[in-house]
Amino acid sequence: MNVFVIGVGLIGGSMAKDIKRLVPEVKIHGIDANASHLEEAMALELIDVIADFDDLHLADVVIVGIPVNAMLTELPRILDHVDDDCVVFDAGSTKATLCKILEDHPKRRNFLACHPIAGTEFSGPSAAIDHLFQGKTNIICEIEKTAFKLQEKALGLFQELGMRIRYMNPEAHDKHIAYVSHLSHISSFMLGKTVIDKERNERDIFDMAGSGFESTVRLAKSSPAMWAPIFEQNKENVVESLEEYIENLEAFKQLLLNDNYEGIYDEMNNTNKIKEILKGIPLNK
Repeated sequence: MNVFVIGVGLIGGSMAKDIKRLVPEVKIHGIDANASHLEEAMALELIDVIADFDDLHLADVVIVGIPVNAMLTELPRILDHVDDDCVVFDAGSTKATLCKILEDHPKRRNFLACHPIAGTEFSGPSAAIDHLFQGKTNIICEIEKTAFKLQEKALGLFQELGMRIRYMNPEAHDKHIAYVSHLSHISSFMLGKTVIDKERNERDIFDMAGSGFESTVRLAKSSPAMWAPIFEQNKENVVESLEEYIENLEAFKQLLLNDNYEGIYDEMNNTNKIKEILKGIPLNK
């Protein structure tokens, strides 16, 4: 089996690691705009060979793990190069714009729109880890537009990786993910900015920062090159989620100004219910 990984970073690299373990006879081809990433991926044995788009006719499976703005131009080109029996799937955090651009592509049947809800705050080939996708949810959009035999090929691979599958239309995906992923990244980035702006002496931050701060600001270490395009493509939903979040922050501030500590307790107590909602979701260490 020839698997091409386009964008050999956290997601593409982690998938390559798992596929190499599960399918020993696989040959992993790497394509990346960053030549140093390809060299690093070769050194880490994430990929077996450095390839380019002219080699895509060899592919059985193509995994696209590049920033979502690059996908808009590169995915049509990728589909132009693959054979009819090749399945191409992405791992992007936005879906509506991409699905719209690809809807009339002659090889739309070769594409499966995916979003594995997995990752860490790190990026690049060295961020790749084993078993990243075990127990994680993979959201698939517009599966009916993918050829059935290619659906089966991709779903079989996802099953081997231990993923749970959810089906959703692109618009619903983008709306929901704005709340549970995109908003949390903005919150983390802005918490980090607030502390950096306030604490000009960085040693004070490091000396006083505890595990609560570390876990809350963890996502602020994520790649801006990946996240800025996500916010751009999902602007409408992200703004809506931000407006609701800001309303809640303003309400909390008002409770403090009014010395309404019973109200603060009630707000926190009601939000504690999220422990039950999140129970059972596997977290990356």
